[in-house]
Amino acid sequence: MTVAHPTACVAAGADLAEGVEIGPFCVVEDNVAIGPGTRLESHVTVKSNTSLGARNVVASGAVLGGDPQDRKYAGQDTFLRIGDDNVIREYVTIHRATGEGNATKVGDRNYLMAFVHLGHNVTLHSDITIANSVGVSGHVTIEDMVTIGGMTGIHQFVRIGKLAMVGGLSRIVRDVPPFMLVEGADQAVRDINAVGLRRIGVTQESRMALHKACKLLFRSQLGLTNAMEIVRREVKETSEVRYLLEFLERLFHGKMGRGDQR
Repeated sequence: MTVAHPTACVAAGADLAEGVEIGPFCVVEDNVAIGPGTRLESHVTVKSNTSLGARNVVASGAVLGGDPQDRKYAGQDTFLRIGDDNVIREYVTIHRATGEGNATKVGDRNYLMAFVHLGHNVTLHSDITIANSVGVSGHVTIEDMVTIGGMTGIHQFVRIGKLAMVGGLSRIVRDVPPFMLVEGADQAVRDINAVGLRRIGVTQESRMALHKACKLLFRSQLGLTNAMEIVRREVKETSEVRYLLEFLERLFHGKMGRGDQR
């Protein structure tokens, strides 16, 4: 059965599935949908036009679905859509999108630690870990299985490629290539994410191909175009190397090292 604490304020227009738990002093507005088994701890606010899937856990003080922090926003109907099995810790803020009918999207099995902020029109894929006090600006996309260290700031329109790892206290103003370790104010690529690749079963042969590609692309003195040509000629074309090159190709169609910014 659905359980709401007597001090919680749940609007009549909220759609609560079986097994939802609403803790003390929570506020759930109209036009909210919460899936089965999702639990809100104390003092959680869920604003209108927000949906959560099944078995999410939202910790104290989180605010989900607030208006976008965008000067152009003028009250358009926008959305926040959150998938299943996410853990959203204390005082996380996730804003709805800007632009009529658009949505901020969070996938499945993500772990957002305390004071993480996801801005408007952000897209999180799945199995992502974001540590404490990370700020994610508007229109950012973070692909599957990414890990982001604490107190990192991410510029708008950045895309972080799958299975990348970003060190804490980093300043991310350009796209982060998939499978790589990146850190620092200069956003330097240090090496491949070897531990993460092993954990998902990527073979040693494929890891070595990525390692060779990494050296040519990010640690040589070659321009990116020339380095990519050499990788295509000299490095074994595994699925990971192919995805890395496809990711980098997008940069030539964007602005300032951000392939999604047109």
